[in-house]
Amino acid sequence: MGCCGSKEGSKRKWKPLEDRSCTDIPWLLLFVLFCVGMGVICGFAVATGAAARLVSGYDSYGNICGQKNTQVEGIEYSGLDQTKNKYVFFLDPCNLDIVNRRIKSVALCVSACPSRELKTLKEVQEFGKNNGSKLCSYQLEVSKYTTDPESSKLCPKLPVPPSKSIPLFHRCTPVDISCYANFAEALITFVSDNSVLHRLISGVMTSKEIIIGLCFLSLVLSMILMVIIRYISTVLVWILTALVVLGSIGATGVLWWLYVDHRKSLTDELPADQLKLSGDNVQALLVYAIAATVFTVILLLLMLIMRKRVALTIALFHVAGKVFIHLPLLVFQPFWTFLALIFFWSYWVMVLLFLGTTGDPVKNEQGFVEFRMSGPLQYMSWYHFVGLIWISEFILACQQMTVAGAVVTYYFTRDKANLTLPILASVFRLLRYHIGTVAKGSFIITLVKIPRLILMYVHSQLKGKENACARCILKTCICCLWCLEKCLNCLNQNAYAATAINSTHFCTSARDALVILVENALRVAAINTVGDFVLFLGKVLIVCTTGFAGVLALNYQRDYTVWVFPLIIVCLFAFLVAHCFLSIFEMVVDVLFLCFAVDSKYNDGTPGKEYYMDKALMEFVENSKRAMKDRSRGDRPDSADGRELKPMATGASSA
Repeated sequence: MGCCGSKEGSKRKWKPLEDRSCTDIPWLLLFVLFCVGMGVICGFAVATGAAARLVSGYDSYGNICGQKNTQVEGIEYSGLDQTKNKYVFFLDPCNLDIVNRRIKSVALCVSACPSRELKTLKEVQEFGKNNGSKLCSYQLEVSKYTTDPESSKLCPKLPVPPSKSIPLFHRCTPVDISCYANFAEALITFVSDNSVLHRLISGVMTSKEIIIGLCFLSLVLSMILMVIIRYISTVLVWILTALVVLGSIGATGVLWWLYVDHRKSLTDELPADQLKLSGDNVQALLVYAIAATVFTVILLLLMLIMRKRVALTIALFHVAGKVFIHLPLLVFQPFWTFLALIFFWSYWVMVLLFLGTTGDPVKNEQGFVEFRMSGPLQYMSWYHFVGLIWISEFILACQQMTVAGAVVTYYFTRDKANLTLPILASVFRLLRYHIGTVAKGSFIITLVKIPRLILMYVHSQLKGKENACARCILKTCICCLWCLEKCLNCLNQNAYAATAINSTHFCTSARDALVILVENALRVAAINTVGDFVLFLGKVLIVCTTGFAGVLALNYQRDYTVWVFPLIIVCLFAFLVAHCFLSIFEMVVDVLFLCFAVDSKYNDGTPGKEYYMDKALMEFVENSKRAMKDRSRGDRPDSADGRELKPMATGASSA
């Protein structure tokens, strides 16, 4: 189905929840074939022995530890029987290649990992004799560890730290974290100070009960906030709007006052260098004051134009609260999505690790064995990377379609008491009819996201090397692609809602939704500015409340001195929880607006064209109609005269 392949015209009437049919079937087939390709990559990696090399480990000569091996042509010490040697031991485990993310040390298969620190070659020799585990290179006999002149190169770097093997990956890993100080310093600057690190870790471990309790508190606060927004949305929205307006006017006034004050202080008595510096500051303040004035004027004009549309945002918030009362399980949708993403990402990382150890054995410049894929097989990693983006976006799109379908069912059902499992019904419709639409929408996002990620990678690799012009072009492209991705995400969400209403193909739904949004551009602007700002402040409120509770709770914990790190963990978790809950709330508001716009366009409250909307939205429509009639008569509109509103149709919902 092409983007212009639909036969319906743009003026086609919407038919909520009537005839259902499968949408975007070719894209469903394409997505299934792509997933089959992902499975083939996983099967190839396992079938070529990469799974055994990953799980059991292998030495620098291509021998898989814990089993018999075949000879690799041109590689000495390959093809050894390592049945008794089940663990991988690195001669210098701290010799890390940070750029290529690999250990450059020689790897050997040993029968046991050292359980205590070995400070001299004599102790290494005694360990080999007592445990039968040879920690020096294969060509060196245990009896020659202390006498051979090459021992310093063929034996492990001293002292040998005590190791333990990872249960799944049979690697001898140093127990002492200070071994990785050089590597860790590239990531975290304070790891080199072990005392600070230990205090931070002990702080987290000592306060783990408090951290868990505060995380639970953020969960409860998020649920409470969603209820509160419904009941005090009117007061909250107008207070925040007034604060924004007053803040803008106040900031502009302060800038102009600073400009005048600095200008008066300019006198010829000042030294030349100080006079020049003060003049530059005055000019900068003038630019800032002018920019702030322009911004404030534009903001005031927008508020003046959209002041009556704010009432729609308040009504939508009120109805969204009712949606969560009727559909309480909607709040758990981010949880199921998170579980699905974790499951897929775990699978993806596992297959990526398999791919890292697959391919044909090749002798590198150091004379050791590396496994590299050649020919078409080397593009498997790119295919796998595309799969990460597309399938992740597909899972997120499934959540959007599920929420949209449930909200659409709620809105266009006149008797809310007869709602039967709307979320499960939405999931069923998604699986039965609209998987292809979700696959197509997520693929469009993937087409934009992959170039942006590639440009970000190129920019990071060329940092400090490219000229200013190239840096500016790269950043501009990245910014444009990011903006395009956000716009497409918004359009996709509305397209999924249109598909849930009409059961039309993705492009037809996107076009119809775009027409509706353009026709209600000012209302959309009001919802996106006022509504998103209110929800953002809600997230900030939850984080601040949780952080304040954390300060009070951790202040009485006297077992350690560093409690900033646990508090940071709690605040990050609180923001994540608040974002998950309020993003669902925001999604519900957006879908409700599309349903409201469709309802208002094709129904007028007369018999046969009764509204589906809730009483709160019906009151907004009634006030708008009354204001329009007053204008047409030349009277002064008074949409808040307190007159009782009558139902517009007997069949309208009062929820």
